[in-house]
Amino acid sequence: MDRRSFIQLGGIAAAAALAGKSTEALAQDQAASPNRPARNVASPPAPGGQPAVVTPNGSTLPWRVVNGVKVGHLIAQEVDNEFAPGLRARCWGYNGGTPGPTLEAVEGDRVRIYVTNRLPEPTTVHWHGMILPNGMDGVAGLNQRPIPPGETYVYEFDLRHAGTFMYHSHFDEMTQIALGMVGMFVVHPRAARGPRVAHDFVLMAHEWKIDIGASRPDPLAMNDFNVLTFNGKSFPATEPLVVGRGQRVRIRLGNLGPMDHHPIHIHGLNFKVTATDGGYVPESAQSPQTTVLVPVGSTRVIEFVPEEAGDWAMHCHMTHHIMTQMGHRMTPLVGADTRRLDQRLTRVLPAAMTMGQTGMGTMGAMQMPIPENSVAMRGSPGPFSTIDMGGMFTVLKVRERPTAEDAATWYTYPPGTTVERADAQRMQADGIDTALGPDAGER
Repeated sequence: MDRRSFIQLGGIAAAAALAGKSTEALAQDQAASPNRPARNVASPPAPGGQPAVVTPNGSTLPWRVVNGVKVGHLIAQEVDNEFAPGLRARCWGYNGGTPGPTLEAVEGDRVRIYVTNRLPEPTTVHWHGMILPNGMDGVAGLNQRPIPPGETYVYEFDLRHAGTFMYHSHFDEMTQIALGMVGMFVVHPRAARGPRVAHDFVLMAHEWKIDIGASRPDPLAMNDFNVLTFNGKSFPATEPLVVGRGQRVRIRLGNLGPMDHHPIHIHGLNFKVTATDGGYVPESAQSPQTTVLVPVGSTRVIEFVPEEAGDWAMHCHMTHHIMTQMGHRMTPLVGADTRRLDQRLTRVLPAAMTMGQTGMGTMGAMQMPIPENSVAMRGSPGPFSTIDMGGMFTVLKVRERPTAEDAATWYTYPPGTTVERADAQRMQADGIDTALGPDAGER
């Protein structure tokens, strides 16, 4: 059990011990006494000793138990979101962030969720993938009246099925979803299912179009998205996922981005897809993967046990999705001889220079001046050199003692386990001759 789970379960047990009753008994007593004031009494986050979910760079919505019902409050509002150092924009979200807080409950719970609208236009909330009464589904005009600005509406329903779901606006979807009105909803099974995991993470993928220097994303964009995020952050602002070698890990991936699917790839291990937003995948249908496609409007749950310690890359494998605000419409210069062009340019603009003739990989380390409120073509310093990726990228840190190590530090490699410059004598002994041309072949 990790430290967070121990503290949470310990606090719950202490509250129950003070009353001399179980948490279930406390809830039953409260339901039987409607005049008793509401209390912040919660059942363990997940039955069977499973840990609570962790939302890197995010939060979990607190519940208040009132007469046996879990009560929560979502506030739809404009938020100031920092995507990465140097880039922030005014988005729309819930409770001060995008994505909104993760909702976490247990199969069979009854929830009552108040939604206050502080946006300049109406809104609703749709509980994506959940089976519930039609009047609670949240589609504006079809299932409910839109929530006017300044008003608070309430949703109430039973959580009939366990799973990994999402929530999002269903009014002016093109604008409100594109601006960030999305979140994850995790419902744990009442009876623990499958092997116990040590870590349970939630990551929501999203895509944005933010023009250089702009202060707000463009909700009308249909392609050419240039800021890609996990939980509202682009690398290097994405928090790493720190886990233990040999520990079972669960990652719940969601995608409510406007247009693109995301093939999420993890280095150094393989995993199995154990669930979608439609339910659990039978064990007989699970197969080892290293990349999982997360379509728009879908969730995928993966589980794995890492065997090798280290800092492992985790990212979308669409290459433009691990860049930030790159100029997709620029003329490609790879292989071009621009010496004469540079001479002419500098006559007019002495500081002008063309770039990209030999590729783009070293530009992130150049630290050239860029426009205000932009993060174009910049990665992050790594333990060996600049990591020339951004966007939908994070790091899975597999450690021997995950709770004792600082997540901000890089992996310490045992001697002899890193790639080094090839030794000339060893090359000669192995029959490697770098003077041979590419067509020399084997002799």
